[in-house]
Amino acid sequence: MSVMTCADARSQFWLLEYGELSFDEEERVETHLDACADCRAAFEREKEVYAAFNTAAAEPPPSLLRQCRAELASRLESEEHSPAPDARRVFSGWWEQFTHALTGGFILRPAGALAMLVLGFAGARFMPNFLNSPAAGVTEAGMNRVRDVKAAANGQIQILVDETRQRTLAGGLDDSRIRGLLLEAAKDPSDAGLRQQSLSLLNAHAQSADIRDALIYALQHDQNAGVRLNAMTGLKAFAAEPEVRGALSQTLLSDPNPGIRMQAIDLLTQDSATNMDRQMVGTLQELMLREDNEYLRQRSQKILEAINASTEIY
Repeated sequence: MSVMTCADARSQFWLLEYGELSFDEEERVETHLDACADCRAAFEREKEVYAAFNTAAAEPPPSLLRQCRAELASRLESEEHSPAPDARRVFSGWWEQFTHALTGGFILRPAGALAMLVLGFAGARFMPNFLNSPAAGVTEAGMNRVRDVKAAANGQIQILVDETRQRTLAGGLDDSRIRGLLLEAAKDPSDAGLRQQSLSLLNAHAQSADIRDALIYALQHDQNAGVRLNAMTGLKAFAAEPEVRGALSQTLLSDPNPGIRMQAIDLLTQDSATNMDRQMVGTLQELMLREDNEYLRQRSQKILEAINASTEIY
């Protein structure tokens, strides 16, 4: 077995720390550390760096995953239409030179991996501060936690946002910051009251497709019955729209709350004489088979009989 040099040993430190070496490789590195005081000291310093990374708590903004997915999809699409890279390519930009030096073009070198990890850690630590600065523009509020929303006496909407400190943003729904924060707050998984308030403010503007989509999402996925009922209120005027009818039909057949199912059948059949298509007839027939609530069964039966449709599915 060849003697391990200091350079070879130090290139294995990060693999040793995270248990990624084979038994034989780990034994070689540890044997070298036993005999080399300089490498032992270097390894202890690197362990402190790894420990700092492991204990650092960096909370990414809620929109980061969405932005990363969009950027990844865009990059993949551009890669499909770009020519194969030339091995003799000259890298003119400093970032291209830097990343190529770290990665060797393809496989990430150990030193490069550590450098990229440091960059990622620094970005997670300092990027939120940049996003909260005035220079970050209209997206700054969207990177923070919405705590409360309410309508002000002058007709504007006030939103209480949690940052390192709390502040109040004011504006109408034509303000992209206010609109984006309300749509985000309408999906806050931890605060049903906040979702309820946000939907109440959004309901009056359900003619906008993005707001209508948020109401449909709440109707289909929110765990709070009051929030689902609130979303249905905003969708009432659009019950004839195909996407809204589909969501209401799903609610009628599967929502666990009988009161919400009753509201759904009211909206779906409010114009029964002119709006009763084959899909709606099938929904009511299926409801007759699975519904335990007597009122809903009788209501479905009367509607089907009124249009001379069978109460059974053939």
